[in-house]
Amino acid sequence: MATEKVSLTLDRDVVAEARALAGPSGLSSFVNEALIWRLQRARVGRLLSELESEHGPVDQRLLMEALAERAALPSRSDEPSGRKGVRRAG
Repeated sequence: MATEKVSLTLDRDVVAEARALAGPSGLSSFVNEALIWRLQRARVGRLLSELESEHGPVDQRLLMEALAERAALPSRSDEPSGRKGVRRAG
């Protein structure tokens, strides 16, 4: 995957905590994963809005059932670097 060098201005404390969490993969990888996660959430949000516009709101009973089923699933702590729900691009 092609990469691009960028310059960002971030809160000093946020950067320090991110560096500590990033470990050997480095800050760039950590920030890239965070951006991927945020972009995925935005895409899902747009999709949900489109579906709600087309089909109406989700039945709350069904939503509660789905959330209960999700809570019963095994932990996802076995994912790379222990960050739940983050996927690397590629």
